[in-house]
Amino acid sequence: MALDRKPAARQLRADAARNRETLLAAATRAFASSETEPSMRAIARAADVGVATLYRHFPTRESLVDAVYRDQVKRLTSGARELLETHPPAEALRLWMDLFADWLATKHGMLDTLLAMIDSNLIAHAQTRDELLAAITTILNAGCATGDIRADVTAEDIAASLTGIFTVAGKPEHRAQAQRLLDLLMDGLRPRPSPPPAAT
Repeated sequence: MALDRKPAARQLRADAARNRETLLAAATRAFASSETEPSMRAIARAADVGVATLYRHFPTRESLVDAVYRDQVKRLTSGARELLETHPPAEALRLWMDLFADWLATKHGMLDTLLAMIDSNLIAHAQTRDELLAAITTILNAGCATGDIRADVTAEDIAASLTGIFTVAGKPEHRAQAQRLLDLLMDGLRPRPSPPPAAT
């Protein structure tokens, strides 16, 4: 009587998927918290797996960086829609800015590899920018529809503002300043109050 190998195969695929997610999460934390690029061995230790398991899922540092980068971009793009489902647009935008800050922090710990991959066209930087602008536009459109956010602001304006803020306050020790600057940015994005009627 032949054994049904499908349940075992499904279990193996599920275990592999969980291991991959665990490795991605550990790598993301390691990249976000490290001043320099952490070693593959350090990332494996953080994930509580052997380095051979890490290399089985991600044969090179570039493949790991690519996976973390794409995962973070996906979280930003899907996060815009998810935040709008549970928060008013202005609040969703402010929370999305925190997601953006986390993404930048993750990039810091893999910057050298990431830049080399962009230079080699292994990562499409322009496509990532378009995806992020589309996510911002989704929130801005919702904010304009509800009157929650000014109608004269573009996604490019938001992206440029965020780049400026995190250029001057992007390090972990500057997080409090970054939060204040983001709050100030949000104050500027709210609709201006109508002027009082002129006295007759």
